[in-house]
Amino acid sequence: MKKIFFLFVLCSSFLTTAQQLILKKGVVMDSVIVNDSIPESFALYLPTKFEVSKPSPVLFVYDTEGRGERVLKMLMMAAEENQYVLAASNNVHDSLSLSQNVLVTKRMFQTVFDAFTIQKDRVYTAGFGGGARMASLMPTFFKQVNGVISCGAGLANSEVLSSKNPFHFIGIVGVEDFNYPDMLRSKNLFNTLKFKNQTLVFDGGHQWPSMDLLSEAMRLFDLEAMEKGIIAKDTSFIIDSYTKSLNYTNSLISGNNPLEAYRKLEEVIEVYKPLITVDSLKSSLKALKRNTRYKNQKRSQNAIFFKEDLIKSDYNYYLEEDLLTYNYNNLGWWKYQMEELQKFQKSPNILEKQMGVRLEAYLNALVEDNMDIVRTQPTIDEEALNFLWMLKTIISPKEYSNYLNVISLNAKVEDFGTALFYLEELLKIGYDNVDELYALENTALLRITPEFNELVGKYLKSARYKIIEE
Repeated sequence: MKKIFFLFVLCSSFLTTAQQLILKKGVVMDSVIVNDSIPESFALYLPTKFEVSKPSPVLFVYDTEGRGERVLKMLMMAAEENQYVLAASNNVHDSLSLSQNVLVTKRMFQTVFDAFTIQKDRVYTAGFGGGARMASLMPTFFKQVNGVISCGAGLANSEVLSSKNPFHFIGIVGVEDFNYPDMLRSKNLFNTLKFKNQTLVFDGGHQWPSMDLLSEAMRLFDLEAMEKGIIAKDTSFIIDSYTKSLNYTNSLISGNNPLEAYRKLEEVIEVYKPLITVDSLKSSLKALKRNTRYKNQKRSQNAIFFKEDLIKSDYNYYLEEDLLTYNYNNLGWWKYQMEELQKFQKSPNILEKQMGVRLEAYLNALVEDNMDIVRTQPTIDEEALNFLWMLKTIISPKEYSNYLNVISLNAKVEDFGTALFYLEELLKIGYDNVDELYALENTALLRITPEFNELVGKYLKSARYKIIEE
């Protein structure tokens, strides 16, 4: 049975009268009101062992579409295991300015701090993708933020980092995520600034990590709190976490992945050296570094990352040029690039295969970012959008909406030849929504042409207008 308790909260900064909150433990509450005067709310999760009088760590989670309940459900099991309070605003959004999102955050922070007893120096932020980048900015604006869990994204802006305001950064990323190389390399920056940092890696792409990895990130925060004396040292907890980390490192070694094993072992030494004796691990680290397979993998990874950076630079350069000139003739070059990526993804070399997956994801993100930029301009450049939609039919050929957009826009300017070409390409990949097709915006004239109905009849057997032969 879910535990329910009543809490009277007087938020002097915001409320003129006390409000009664009915809070449930062990479930995500999706619409906790920030205060009576502003229509803002946040999702909240309290672990089942939560006590009002007992100080708790809190993790504020960010989603750039304001889906507080959704993101908390991704972390609630890890929060339950580690006894963290979770909160996520329903009003943070990427359509708002940074200053507006900071103010939304400030009001949520204040409500949570007034409502609950939060452990000193145990305030953290987290997010995935755009939400992670937003989470990484919060320590700049709120000095009470002590750490960040960044899933599938690096820092939003490394220039705002300061050694005078350090925080604990934990990155979690898949080896097929296009952010993977940059997140690995960011360790040098964090180390230079003396920021405590770790990177947790998993097999996968741009996706939320598993509950185990999210829980491990929270445990790393706990270990740091023990190191600093913020909470009491728990020897059994330290040994258990240490053992899990070593077991994982050994599995990497037995799985012929000494490169990742070396990186992981290096972090184990960094994390546990202030807490327990780890001298024996230093010799293991040296042995790994001398390992021939380690040296070969490190060389190969460096070469792959270098090649990947060059290809990304090409994508950025040519896409910018093509958009400026509406260079439809270069769509063939982009098609060739996709064929090359398919070759990489079929490579027997696992590092090259992962690079191919990352580059495809990067190209999709690059095009979508450019679409967002075009759409947010005061005057929308339809020709640029047309090019980007055509490019998307090449790099994401199974996404029907791009074909439909091209058909609609070209029918609008009465370029029926282009519209019919993309109609046939759409039908070839299995599109069969006749009602949507005949209701497509700007296609009234196109739909009554013999060519349009001939194509629909050929692929779907359901043309609405008869073709009259003279």
